[in-house]
Formats: sequence, structure tokens, C-alpha cells
Amino acid sequence: MNIPLLAGTVSTVLFAASMLPMLLKAAHTKDLASYSLGNIALTNVANAVHSFYVFDLPAGPVWLLHTFYVVASALMLVWCLRYRKAPAVEQEERKEPWNRISTTGLTP
Repeated sequence: MNIPLLAGTVSTVLFAASMLPMLLKAAHTKDLASYSLGNIALTNVANAVHSFYVFDLPAGPVWLLHTFYVVASALMLVWCLRYRKAPAVEQEERKEPWNRISTTGLTP
């Protein structure tokens, strides 16, 4: 039995499983306001650079884990850019309902 390979496989599954709730919530709600665009972009750059190192290693669980991280961070970046609201829209949504201007001419 190859203990290091088994440990790498188990940890890969656990790390990927720990990220799934974040990805599923982001995909479902499309609310990425709590995520920093700069951090997600920097993560994608770091993953791209780190890929040169990881894919130079012998194939194994680290390849799967890194590939998962690359895909997950790329998805988060795409979703963050796609679903990011314009600042004016966010400010309008923060206003109390009685301060909103109704498009129908009627106030709530």
C-alpha cells in the first residue's frame, strides 16, 4: 500500500469537497458581492503560474487538485464579472423602499 498516494488522494477529495458549497452557492444565488474581484483575479494568475510547476511533477493526485482549483477559480472569476452589479444599481437597492422612485408613478 502506497501511504503517500493514498493520503494525497484523500486530501484531494476533501479539499475539492470543501470548495463545492461555495461554488454551488455562487452558481445558485449569483450573489458574489462578498468576493473580492482583485483576489479572484490574483488567484487565477497564481494558478496559471503554479501550473508550470504542478504539471512538471509526475501525474498524481496533485494534478487533479490543481486542475480543480484552476477550474473553480476560473468559474468564480467569470461569475464575478458576469453577475457583478453596477455601483448605481447597488446603491439603489440599498435605499429604503419609501425612498425609491417608482417607474409606474405610484409609490409603494
